[in-house]
Amino acid sequence: MSFNQQLREPRVLGTLTPRLILLTAFIAAALLVAGCKSTPPAPAADAPPPMAAETADAADTTADDLTATEAAVAAMNEAPVAEAPVQTAQLIRPDAPMNYTVKRGDTLWDIAAVFLKDPWFWPEIWQINPQVENPHLIYPGDVLSLAYGAGGDARVSISQYSGARLQPRLRSEQLDGPIDTVPFSAIAAFLSKPSVLTKEEALRAPHILGFRDHHMVGGTGHEIYVKDLNGPLNQRYAVMHIGEPIHDPESKDLIGYQAVYVATAVVNNPGTVSKAILTEGAREALEGDRLILQEGDLPLTFTPHAPTSNINGQIIAVADNAEQIGQFQVVVINRGKNHNLSPGAVLAIDQKGEIVHDKYGKRPWEKNPFGEMVQLPYERAGTMIVFKVFDRVSYGLVIGARGPMQVADRVYNP
Repeated sequence: MSFNQQLREPRVLGTLTPRLILLTAFIAAALLVAGCKSTPPAPAADAPPPMAAETADAADTTADDLTATEAAVAAMNEAPVAEAPVQTAQLIRPDAPMNYTVKRGDTLWDIAAVFLKDPWFWPEIWQINPQVENPHLIYPGDVLSLAYGAGGDARVSISQYSGARLQPRLRSEQLDGPIDTVPFSAIAAFLSKPSVLTKEEALRAPHILGFRDHHMVGGTGHEIYVKDLNGPLNQRYAVMHIGEPIHDPESKDLIGYQAVYVATAVVNNPGTVSKAILTEGAREALEGDRLILQEGDLPLTFTPHAPTSNINGQIIAVADNAEQIGQFQVVVINRGKNHNLSPGAVLAIDQKGEIVHDKYGKRPWEKNPFGEMVQLPYERAGTMIVFKVFDRVSYGLVIGARGPMQVADRVYNP
């Protein structure tokens, strides 16, 4: 058996003489010192790609630059994860901080924008700690750290929890709750005094049966009778007058109504027929006006994310019946649970292109007053996030505006 055959045969390795072992070691060392100057052989079909070693070297260099906290976070992220369709390192902003302390008044959307070029990719980089109760919630005082795993994937996780969460004790002041995804102040007025009602909301809402002392209309201080209210003592409702119907531009079905705020009704005598007193009157209340529960506790701790299915809808109404839509305005779209939408879904908004008169289409040298009408393409105008979902419609908040938007503009996957 030749020397090369002995090297290829594992059963003979244990019987190699010391001289052969020394010779083998000497040859290997010489190859390393020479730097493998000879042309390398072609890689085998099942060999790993050449970039694997380079990626590992880059990861080692990055790890050397991490602080102690960042290294600890990186160590937690070394567990293998499923391959994502998006390279998370490419989502990070060039100026993203390595550490960020959450402050009172922050929102998840704002924090996601601190780390990410596109905030709706937050679930791609958020590292959840399953050992913590409600691990997806973020509180003021928490320290978020950005780290890169061995494969180069970017991850953000809580490296330090707020003292209130770690050491609960008797306090005289109210503790901060988890931060909201979007600013509650931007939708608080809409939740307490909605200016758009879905068909289902309008149909199931109790209405004014009549007024005490035979009044024909009601104002501040007047008492009203309401059937099937089922509200406890001192519960507050928004009294809404049903306005113009809203139809789906695609199916032409009735899906909602414009609504006008009338007054606030406070229950002062619950029962089968409840009695309430009108306060904060904005206009005269009429028989048939609907009572809508004021939603002051709607949870806004959902995670911004891209829709799970293909969305191609339209804005069908805007709060307060405004003609132009800007940042932090509430809009209604003709997509909902039936289209796999959920709170936190982020959608792009395109401004509908104008229809222009092409006077020079057939003969450029000759103006034709009867030329054809041409639809200009849609243009990106803003971004919205869904915060309340029904079967066929959803309420959303415009969180980014590049230009004016209006009813009939298109909404779709970002």
